[in-house]
Amino acid sequence: MYDVKQADPAEWSSPPFDAAIVEKPGFGRVVMGRGAVNQKGPEAAFLAALHAIRGAGKKMPINIVLVAEGEEEIGSPHFRQVVNHPEVAAALRKTVGVVMPGAGQDPDGNVSVLLGAKGVVEVELIASGETWGRGPGIDVHSSNRARLDSPAFHLVQALATLVNADGDPAIDGFGREARPPTAEQKRMLDAAAQRLSEDTAKRLLVVKRWAHDKSWRDSLEQFLFSPTVNIEGLVAGHTGPGGKTVLPHRAVAKLDLRLVPDMTYDGALALLKAHLAKRGFGDIEVKPGGGYDPTDTPFDAALIQAQLTVLRRAGIEPAVMPRIAGSYPGCVFTGEPLRLPAGHFGLGHGSGAHAPNEYFVIEPSNPKVADWDGAVASHVAYLFALAS
Repeated sequence: MYDVKQADPAEWSSPPFDAAIVEKPGFGRVVMGRGAVNQKGPEAAFLAALHAIRGAGKKMPINIVLVAEGEEEIGSPHFRQVVNHPEVAAALRKTVGVVMPGAGQDPDGNVSVLLGAKGVVEVELIASGETWGRGPGIDVHSSNRARLDSPAFHLVQALATLVNADGDPAIDGFGREARPPTAEQKRMLDAAAQRLSEDTAKRLLVVKRWAHDKSWRDSLEQFLFSPTVNIEGLVAGHTGPGGKTVLPHRAVAKLDLRLVPDMTYDGALALLKAHLAKRGFGDIEVKPGGGYDPTDTPFDAALIQAQLTVLRRAGIEPAVMPRIAGSYPGCVFTGEPLRLPAGHFGLGHGSGAHAPNEYFVIEPSNPKVADWDGAVASHVAYLFALAS
């Protein structure tokens, strides 16, 4: 995937689309820009690895099928059409699996091997006087609040039903199909909690405590195995400087719902609509923006074992994680009809995906973190490990 989320230049210390190399205190020299780590930097490292093999006069160790798309950030609505194209599907069926280039190191040098990803539903909820049949059909003076209903409060009241007092999902039936962690996955989490640094995670996120005041180990299980309901944005009426006494006729909430196996995109969307209708919010427009199902890859897949081989040869003992809490359209490969293993790989560190000042480290100040050449070399080593 090579597309990116939006960027507000006012929020960045470096222009988001200039890809400037800057000094980042505590990290070293980084390339900063939208897509630096998600996903253009790691993809550039992978392509550089292919050029390096050819440039060294070596034969490519394995056959490679390259599939690219530019719609991941809107839920990959057409990617399945690409993957199911007869020529593409025939090539993919011959493969041992699918890898997406990544930057798998924490800033302290720790590495995680990932066996899947959560799914996601992106959706807008829109309340308006027109569809509700109550409140104004245009923005009006706020004095009219005494005699008119508020679409904005109508939306807020609907949103409040989607989670409980602790912020956990309360959509009827949502998460009912969620598969609990197996004994093996619990052991993975036990080991990961020992290997990965809680302090590093908190520093990257700028947080002091985990939800429900959970321990580091339990927060990892919550992170990877719990479905979520999140408000990405909430907009109604005047949001500029100063006050403006207006009663908005329309309010919009942008949500994402994260899914775990065995939940599905279609099932989650249907549950959301039914939940709202049952509580008298059936007038609120539910406008899907895209998404996809969760993925799973077995630990013994050649794709994963080659990753472990490369990392251990480099003196790195990774944390094996049941999945990432983020989402990508791996389900087009792991689901029917291909049913291929899929995962991420690549050394190097970057962060800030979807946020201001996204970066990918080029010359790290920590010698445990791979520099640009090391990130490229990790892909070369991975391809040769897969070949053997």
